Amino acid sequence: MTAQAWDVAILGIYVTDLAFMAPRQPVIGETILGGGFAMGPGGKGSNQAVAAGKAGGRVRLITRIGADPFGDHAETVWAAAGVSARAPRSADTATGAAYIFVQDGTGDNAIIVAPGAAGLIDAADVDAAAADIRAARVFMTQLEQPIPSAKRGLEIARAAGVTTILNPAPAAEIDDALLALCDYVTPNETEAAALTGMPVATLDDAARAGAALIARGAGCAVLTLGANGVMIVAASGATHVPGFDVGPAVDTAGAGDAFNGGFAVALAQGADVRAAARFGCAVGALSVTRRGTAASMPTRAEIDALLSR
Repeated sequence: MTAQAWDVAILGIYVTDLAFMAPRQPVIGETILGGGFAMGPGGKGSNQAVAAGKAGGRVRLITRIGADPFGDHAETVWAAAGVSARAPRSADTATGAAYIFVQDGTGDNAIIVAPGAAGLIDAADVDAAAADIRAARVFMTQLEQPIPSAKRGLEIARAAGVTTILNPAPAAEIDDALLALCDYVTPNETEAAALTGMPVATLDDAARAGAALIARGAGCAVLTLGANGVMIVAASGATHVPGFDVGPAVDTAGAGDAFNGGFAVALAQGADVRAAARFGCAVGALSVTRRGTAASMPTRAEIDALLSR
Protein backbone atom coordinates (compact mmCIF):
# COMPACT_ATOMS: atom_id res chain seq x y z
CA MET A 1 0.00 0.00 0.00
CA THR A 2 1.53 3.30 -1.05
CA ALA A 3 1.36 6.46 1.03
CA GLN A 4 -2.03 8.15 1.04
CA ALA A 5 -3.70 5.34 -0.89
CA TRP A 6 -6.96 6.38 0.79
CA ASP A 7 -8.56 9.77 1.19
CA VAL A 8 -10.36 8.51 4.29
CA ALA A 9 -9.93 5.42 6.48
CA ILE A 10 -12.93 4.81 8.73
CA LEU A 11 -13.17 2.53 11.76
CA GLY A 12 -16.77 1.76 12.64
CA ILE A 13 -19.65 -0.65 12.54
CA TYR A 14 -22.10 -2.01 10.00
CA VAL A 15 -25.63 -2.96 11.05
CA THR A 16 -28.82 -3.65 9.15
CA ASP A 17 -31.32 -0.85 9.77
CA LEU A 18 -34.91 -1.86 10.51
CA ALA A 19 -36.90 1.36 10.18
CA PHE A 20 -40.49 1.75 11.39
CA MET A 21 -42.60 4.79 10.49
CA ALA A 22 -45.37 5.82 12.92
CA PRO A 23 -46.88 8.96 14.52
CA ARG A 24 -45.17 8.12 17.84
CA GLN A 25 -43.36 5.37 19.68
CA PRO A 26 -45.39 2.90 21.75
CA VAL A 27 -45.09 2.92 25.52
CA ILE A 28 -44.13 -0.26 27.38
CA GLY A 29 -46.87 -2.87 27.01
CA GLU A 30 -48.56 -1.08 24.10
CA THR A 31 -48.86 -2.10 20.44
CA ILE A 32 -49.56 0.49 17.75
CA LEU A 33 -49.91 0.30 13.97
CA GLY A 34 -47.13 1.84 11.92
CA GLY A 35 -47.34 3.66 8.63
CA GLY A 36 -44.44 1.90 6.95
CA PHE A 37 -41.37 -0.29 7.27
CA ALA A 38 -38.03 -0.41 5.48
CA MET A 39 -34.88 -2.51 5.83
CA GLY A 40 -31.50 -1.30 4.64
CA PRO A 41 -27.82 -0.83 5.42
CA GLY A 42 -26.70 1.22 8.42
CA GLY A 43 -24.19 1.66 11.22
CA LYS A 44 -22.35 4.95 11.65
CA GLY A 45 -19.01 3.80 10.31
CA SER A 46 -20.56 2.14 7.28
CA ASN A 47 -22.91 5.06 6.63
CA GLN A 48 -20.01 7.50 6.77
CA ALA A 49 -17.98 5.32 4.42
CA VAL A 50 -20.83 5.15 1.92
CA ALA A 51 -21.34 8.93 2.16
CA ALA A 52 -17.62 9.52 1.61
CA GLY A 53 -17.44 7.07 -1.28
CA LYS A 54 -20.44 8.53 -3.09
CA ALA A 55 -19.01 12.02 -2.48
CA GLY A 56 -15.95 11.09 -4.52
CA GLY A 57 -13.52 9.83 -1.90
CA ARG A 58 -11.19 6.84 -1.93
CA VAL A 59 -12.43 5.10 1.20
CA ARG A 60 -11.22 2.18 3.33
CA LEU A 61 -13.68 0.88 5.96
CA ILE A 62 -12.38 -1.15 8.91
CA THR A 63 -15.08 -3.22 10.60
CA ARG A 64 -16.44 -6.72 11.37
CA ILE A 65 -19.53 -8.49 10.08
CA GLY A 66 -21.18 -11.87 10.62
CA ALA A 67 -21.16 -14.87 8.31
CA ASP A 68 -24.81 -14.35 7.40
CA PRO A 69 -27.08 -12.72 4.76
CA PHE A 70 -26.86 -9.31 6.47
CA GLY A 71 -23.07 -9.52 6.05
CA ASP A 72 -23.50 -10.45 2.39
CA HIS A 73 -25.67 -7.37 1.91
CA ALA A 74 -23.04 -5.18 3.56
CA GLU A 75 -20.44 -6.21 1.00
CA THR A 76 -22.85 -5.47 -1.86
CA VAL A 77 -23.60 -2.01 -0.46
CA TRP A 78 -19.91 -1.13 -0.08
CA ALA A 79 -19.07 -2.28 -3.57
CA ALA A 80 -21.87 -0.17 -5.05
CA ALA A 81 -20.55 2.94 -3.24
CA GLY A 82 -16.94 2.32 -4.26
CA VAL A 83 -15.88 1.55 -0.68
CA SER A 84 -13.03 -0.87 -0.03
CA ALA A 85 -13.61 -2.79 3.20
CA ARG A 86 -11.44 -4.72 5.60
CA ALA A 87 -14.27 -6.69 7.23
CA PRO A 88 -13.43 -10.08 8.74
CA ARG A 89 -16.48 -12.31 9.26
CA SER A 90 -17.31 -13.66 12.71
CA ALA A 91 -18.66 -17.21 12.49
CA ASP A 92 -20.24 -17.18 15.95
CA THR A 93 -21.72 -13.65 16.13
CA ALA A 94 -24.34 -12.24 13.78
CA THR A 95 -24.07 -8.99 11.89
CA GLY A 96 -25.60 -6.22 14.00
CA ALA A 97 -28.97 -4.53 13.60
CA ALA A 98 -30.61 -1.22 14.52
CA TYR A 99 -34.20 -0.36 15.39
CA ILE A 100 -35.04 3.04 13.90
CA PHE A 101 -38.26 4.84 14.74
CA VAL A 102 -39.09 7.58 12.21
CA GLN A 103 -41.89 9.97 13.18
CA ASP A 104 -44.47 10.57 10.49
CA GLY A 105 -44.62 14.20 9.39
CA THR A 106 -41.35 15.39 10.93
CA GLY A 107 -38.84 12.73 9.91
CA ASP A 108 -37.34 12.88 13.42
CA ASN A 109 -35.95 9.61 14.72
CA ALA A 110 -34.99 7.52 17.73
CA ILE A 111 -32.57 4.62 17.40
CA ILE A 112 -31.43 1.50 19.26
CA VAL A 113 -28.23 -0.12 17.95
CA ALA A 114 -27.08 -3.70 18.64
CA PRO A 115 -23.56 -3.82 17.12
CA GLY A 116 -23.37 -7.61 16.81
CA ALA A 117 -20.11 -8.77 15.24
CA ALA A 118 -18.76 -5.21 15.03
CA GLY A 119 -19.04 -4.96 18.81
CA LEU A 120 -16.14 -7.43 18.95
CA ILE A 121 -13.68 -5.05 17.25
CA ASP A 122 -10.67 -4.83 19.56
CA ALA A 123 -7.24 -3.21 19.61
CA ALA A 124 -5.73 -6.24 17.85
CA ASP A 125 -8.13 -5.74 14.93
CA VAL A 126 -7.11 -2.09 14.74
CA ASP A 127 -3.40 -2.96 14.87
CA ALA A 128 -3.97 -5.42 12.01
CA ALA A 129 -5.40 -2.53 9.97
CA ALA A 130 -2.63 -0.08 10.91
CA ALA A 131 -1.22 0.04 7.37
CA ASP A 132 -4.59 1.22 6.04
CA ILE A 133 -4.82 3.93 8.69
CA ARG A 134 -1.29 5.16 7.98
CA ALA A 135 -2.03 5.19 4.24
CA ALA A 136 -4.94 7.64 4.60
CA ARG A 137 -5.09 11.42 4.54
CA VAL A 138 -7.89 11.41 7.14
CA PHE A 139 -8.83 8.82 9.78
CA MET A 140 -12.32 8.92 11.31
CA THR A 141 -14.05 6.86 13.97
CA GLN A 142 -17.07 6.95 16.29
CA LEU A 143 -18.18 5.30 19.55
CA GLU A 144 -20.41 2.45 18.35
CA GLN A 145 -17.52 -0.01 18.49
CA PRO A 146 -15.62 -0.33 21.81
CA ILE A 147 -14.00 2.96 22.85
CA PRO A 148 -10.52 1.40 23.42
CA SER A 149 -10.56 0.35 19.76
CA ALA A 150 -11.42 3.88 18.66
CA LYS A 151 -8.61 5.24 20.83
CA ARG A 152 -6.11 2.79 19.33
CA GLY A 153 -7.08 3.88 15.82
CA LEU A 154 -6.63 7.53 16.74
CA GLU A 155 -3.23 6.77 18.30
CA ILE A 156 -2.01 5.04 15.13
CA ALA A 157 -3.26 7.88 12.94
CA ARG A 158 -1.80 10.62 15.13
CA ALA A 159 1.61 8.91 15.22
CA ALA A 160 1.58 8.73 11.40
CA GLY A 161 0.60 12.39 10.94
CA VAL A 162 -2.85 11.48 9.59
CA THR A 163 -5.64 14.01 10.24
CA THR A 164 -7.97 12.60 12.91
CA ILE A 165 -11.74 12.99 13.33
CA LEU A 166 -13.83 11.64 16.21
CA ASN A 167 -17.59 11.64 15.79
CA PRO A 168 -18.52 11.06 19.46
CA ALA A 169 -21.73 9.17 18.75
CA PRO A 170 -23.56 7.69 20.45
CA ALA A 171 -22.86 9.98 23.39
CA ALA A 172 -20.57 8.35 25.95
CA GLU A 173 -18.14 9.37 28.66
CA ILE A 174 -14.70 9.88 27.14
CA ASP A 175 -11.52 11.12 28.76
CA ASP A 176 -9.37 14.11 27.89
CA ALA A 177 -6.57 11.86 26.63
CA LEU A 178 -8.84 10.60 23.86
CA LEU A 179 -9.95 14.12 22.93
CA ALA A 180 -6.31 15.19 22.75
CA LEU A 181 -5.84 12.70 19.87
CA CYS A 182 -8.51 14.46 17.80
CA ASP A 183 -7.79 17.16 15.24
CA TYR A 184 -11.57 17.48 14.87
CA VAL A 185 -14.42 16.35 17.12
CA THR A 186 -17.90 16.45 15.56
CA PRO A 187 -20.74 16.08 18.08
CA ASN A 188 -24.36 17.02 17.47
CA GLU A 189 -26.25 19.14 20.01
CA THR A 190 -27.19 16.19 22.23
CA GLU A 191 -23.71 14.72 22.20
CA ALA A 192 -22.08 18.10 22.86
CA ALA A 193 -24.36 18.64 25.84
CA ALA A 194 -23.52 15.19 27.21
CA LEU A 195 -19.77 15.74 26.78
CA THR A 196 -19.70 19.19 28.35
CA GLY A 197 -22.66 19.26 30.75
CA MET A 198 -23.82 22.45 29.01
CA PRO A 199 -27.13 23.09 27.25
CA VAL A 200 -26.82 23.43 23.48
CA ALA A 201 -30.00 25.19 22.38
CA THR A 202 -28.63 28.30 20.65
CA LEU A 203 -25.64 29.27 18.51
CA ASP A 204 -24.03 30.94 21.51
CA ASP A 205 -24.54 27.74 23.50
CA ALA A 206 -22.85 25.78 20.72
CA ALA A 207 -19.88 28.15 20.72
CA ARG A 208 -19.48 27.77 24.50
CA ALA A 209 -19.73 23.98 24.34
CA GLY A 210 -17.16 23.90 21.54
CA ALA A 211 -14.80 26.03 23.60
CA ALA A 212 -15.17 23.57 26.48
CA LEU A 213 -14.13 20.71 24.17
CA ILE A 214 -11.11 22.72 23.03
CA ALA A 215 -10.19 23.29 26.66
CA ARG A 216 -10.27 19.52 27.18
CA GLY A 217 -7.74 18.97 24.39
CA ALA A 218 -9.57 18.68 21.04
CA GLY A 219 -7.91 20.58 18.20
CA CYS A 220 -11.17 21.88 16.69
CA ALA A 221 -14.82 21.29 17.58
CA VAL A 222 -17.34 21.12 14.72
CA LEU A 223 -20.82 20.98 16.25
CA THR A 224 -23.57 19.83 13.90
CA LEU A 225 -26.84 21.69 14.48
CA GLY A 226 -29.29 20.12 12.02
CA ALA A 227 -30.97 22.68 9.79
CA ASN A 228 -28.93 25.42 11.51
CA GLY A 229 -25.71 24.15 9.95
CA VAL A 230 -22.57 23.83 12.06
CA MET A 231 -20.59 25.81 14.60
CA ILE A 232 -16.82 25.58 14.16
CA VAL A 233 -14.85 26.36 17.31
CA ALA A 234 -11.07 26.59 17.38
CA ALA A 235 -8.63 28.22 19.79
CA SER A 236 -8.85 31.35 17.63
CA GLY A 237 -12.63 31.68 17.94
CA ALA A 238 -16.00 30.45 16.65
CA THR A 239 -17.49 30.51 13.13
CA HIS A 240 -21.05 29.62 12.15
CA VAL A 241 -21.63 27.88 8.80
CA PRO A 242 -25.34 28.01 7.86
CA GLY A 243 -27.20 24.97 6.60
CA PHE A 244 -29.00 24.57 3.27
CA ASP A 245 -32.74 25.00 2.73
CA VAL A 246 -33.84 21.91 0.80
CA GLY A 247 -37.47 21.84 1.97
CA PRO A 248 -39.16 19.63 4.56
CA ALA A 249 -37.16 16.71 5.97
CA VAL A 250 -38.40 13.26 5.06
CA ASP A 251 -36.05 11.24 7.29
CA THR A 252 -33.26 12.69 9.44
CA ALA A 253 -31.69 9.30 10.30
CA GLY A 254 -28.15 9.25 8.95
CA ALA A 255 -27.87 13.02 8.45
CA GLY A 256 -24.98 13.28 10.89
CA ASP A 257 -23.20 10.42 9.15
CA ALA A 258 -23.76 12.15 5.81
CA PHE A 259 -22.15 15.32 7.18
CA ASN A 260 -19.18 13.48 8.62
CA GLY A 261 -18.51 11.49 5.46
CA GLY A 262 -18.63 14.64 3.34
CA PHE A 263 -16.58 16.66 5.83
CA ALA A 264 -13.84 14.02 5.91
CA VAL A 265 -13.62 13.75 2.12
CA ALA A 266 -13.47 17.52 1.68
CA LEU A 267 -10.64 17.81 4.23
CA ALA A 268 -8.79 14.96 2.54
CA GLN A 269 -9.12 16.67 -0.83
CA GLY A 270 -7.60 19.91 0.46
CA ALA A 271 -10.51 22.05 1.68
CA ASP A 272 -10.07 24.24 4.73
CA VAL A 273 -12.32 23.54 7.71
CA ARG A 274 -15.01 26.08 6.77
CA ALA A 275 -15.24 24.86 3.17
CA ALA A 276 -15.22 21.25 4.37
CA ALA A 277 -18.04 22.01 6.81
CA ARG A 278 -20.08 23.65 4.05
CA PHE A 279 -19.52 20.60 1.84
CA GLY A 280 -20.59 18.34 4.71
CA CYS A 281 -23.71 20.45 5.28
CA ALA A 282 -24.67 19.98 1.64
CA VAL A 283 -24.30 16.21 1.94
CA GLY A 284 -26.36 16.16 5.13
CA ALA A 285 -29.08 18.43 3.71
CA LEU A 286 -29.56 16.24 0.66
CA SER A 287 -29.67 13.08 2.77
CA VAL A 288 -32.74 14.18 4.74
CA THR A 289 -34.79 14.60 1.55
CA ARG A 290 -35.03 10.81 1.08
CA ARG A 291 -35.63 7.81 3.31
CA GLY A 292 -32.97 5.54 4.72
CA THR A 293 -29.46 6.05 6.01
CA ALA A 294 -26.83 4.71 3.60
CA ALA A 295 -29.49 4.68 0.88
CA SER A 296 -30.02 8.43 1.31
CA MET A 297 -26.41 9.48 0.67
CA PRO A 298 -26.12 11.80 -2.37
CA THR A 299 -23.73 11.54 -5.30
CA ARG A 300 -20.91 14.02 -5.92
CA ALA A 301 -22.88 15.51 -8.82
CA GLU A 302 -25.85 16.19 -6.54
CA ILE A 303 -23.59 17.75 -3.90
CA ASP A 304 -21.84 20.00 -6.42
CA ALA A 305 -25.18 21.10 -7.84
CA LEU A 306 -26.43 22.17 -4.41
CA LEU A 307 -23.16 23.97 -3.59
CA SER A 308 -23.35 25.91 -6.87
CA ARG A 309 -26.88 27.23 -6.21
